[in-house]
Amino acid sequence: MRIVNLIENTSGTEGCLYEHGLSFYIETKNHKLLVDTGASEAFIHNAKMLGIDLTKVDTVILSHGHYDHSGGILAFVKMNSKARIYIQKNAVGDYYHKDAKMEKYIGIDKDIANLSQVVLVDGNLRLDDELELFSHVTGRRLWPQGNLELKELMDGAFIQDEFSHEQYLVIIDGEKKLLVSGCAHNGVLNILEKYRELYGENPYAMISGFHMRKKTDYTEEDVALMEETAKELCNTDTVFYTGHCTGEFPFEVMKKILGRQLIYVHSGEEVVCG
Repeated sequence: MRIVNLIENTSGTEGCLYEHGLSFYIETKNHKLLVDTGASEAFIHNAKMLGIDLTKVDTVILSHGHYDHSGGILAFVKMNSKARIYIQKNAVGDYYHKDAKMEKYIGIDKDIANLSQVVLVDGNLRLDDELELFSHVTGRRLWPQGNLELKELMDGAFIQDEFSHEQYLVIIDGEKKLLVSGCAHNGVLNILEKYRELYGENPYAMISGFHMRKKTDYTEEDVALMEETAKELCNTDTVFYTGHCTGEFPFEVMKKILGRQLIYVHSGEEVVCG
């Protein structure tokens, strides 16, 4: 299996662009797929730099309904009109970042939902023997507190986004299973708990942001959440590959606890998991 981070927030491979966004290219025995497409067309530039032919991609998974994961879809379909694009049906909702000082639409471009390639998914879906999707993570243990500023506009009123539009990809490679998330808005521990309910074990590896990045100063409570999350992840035998919304400071805090179990993957870098 080949796994390449096509774009995330930090500089990595020379010549590759970076931005606030996320996109992974994954090549399995039977598929060439994308998980998310970043915030813009920049991931296409990086794919060319890395020798990846996006016209060969057959499957696109949108992890959730935010612009920084879907921003490259419309550019992608101009070069690839055959790949099927799997989106949870409510990922086309009106999602906002809203606090006392700002109100910003952060949802996907509405034109995406009208693409003939789009498959609107309602809950879990088995694509084939290699690929499965699951959703409906409702646990709230050590829930990322940055979520409190993320809202859904419904019937003219802002309500808390519950992230039912978030979905997770499981790639089955023989006896091994790889779990791929986007931002883990529902909390990495809650996602893993749901995964264990479905599969009866932990994945051998997980690729995901942890949604702990903040633009303001981190509080003692923030650091405590990072440390407690890392300590619980230590109890698994899973290796975690992260970036994007995890944030560099939270990564360093968690790295002290998780050690070799936690690896940051920068823009353009390849993931090597056993």
